[in-house]
Amino acid sequence: MEAMRLCALWLPGLTLIRPGSGTGPGDPAVPACSNFSFKSCEECLKNVSCLWCNRKNTCMDYPVRSILPSSSLCSLYDARWGVCWMNFEAFIIAIAVIGGLILLSIAVCCCYCCYCRRRSRGIPDEEEERLARDREERRMQSLQRKHERKMKQDEIRKKYGGGNVFIVLHQVHCHMQECFR
Repeated sequence: MEAMRLCALWLPGLTLIRPGSGTGPGDPAVPACSNFSFKSCEECLKNVSCLWCNRKNTCMDYPVRSILPSSSLCSLYDARWGVCWMNFEAFIIAIAVIGGLILLSIAVCCCYCCYCRRRSRGIPDEEEERLARDREERRMQSLQRKHERKMKQDEIRKKYGGGNVFIVLHQVHCHMQECFR
């Protein structure tokens, strides 16, 4: 909740710091940040382009070019921006924790989705079951035809004698040619 409040202050502040936005340090209508030194943090931070240093009790322009203020300006523990109750160290830790949670949740979602897909592949759906039934039916028909061929061959062997199979087949072939003339 605190991070959301901080982001609510931080993100609009970035748009105000941009050059040409009309409310940055170069705008003559906005007083310079140094005018708020030795006053209060709240007065200094009314202008989002200002940075309050607690130890020095000074208000200064936020160093936009170097994302984090350098330790020569003010230590991270004493630097305040956006809100007076949170220093930059806490801000960095909060952002790191939030970023870590987001990455962890993405990793968990990816693993969960992969696990669910793999698990769902283990359970055959209707189409796979139909294909398996068709395959089994074709296999049974093939076995039946094979059995019928074997029965016919045995029948031919009985009729023409149990000799050489090639001779028997040749005789059957010749017999069938005579039948169809």
